[in-house]
Amino acid sequence: MRDIVTLEQHFAKRYGAIGTESRNEFEKNSKAFAIGELIKEARKQANMTQTELAEKAGTKKPYISRNENGQSDIQLTTLFRQRAWLGKTTYVTYRIACSEAFFFSQKF
Repeated sequence: MRDIVTLEQHFAKRYGAIGTESRNEFEKNSKAFAIGELIKEARKQANMTQTELAEKAGTKKPYISRNENGQSDIQLTTLFRQRAWLGKTTYVTYRIACSEAFFFSQKF
């Protein structure tokens, strides 16, 4: 019988422990991918091409493509602009590191 491991154990083995450079890189890339998928899904639901979204959002098609493929660090203002043109509301949750961690959300 194979040993069962948690997702965290799998990630630690494959990408390193939380806080290591390799794990931080993995986390950053996975978030970029997830954001890209949300943009792509919303664009398709709106029956828009990448070119149409780029024109409405004031950017270029290659930038939209890179965003959708998780290949670029998208600026929040660009994300909000793209999502607004797609008729989507964006919620952002911030985590601020201090003596006590706290969270708050903002609707855009």
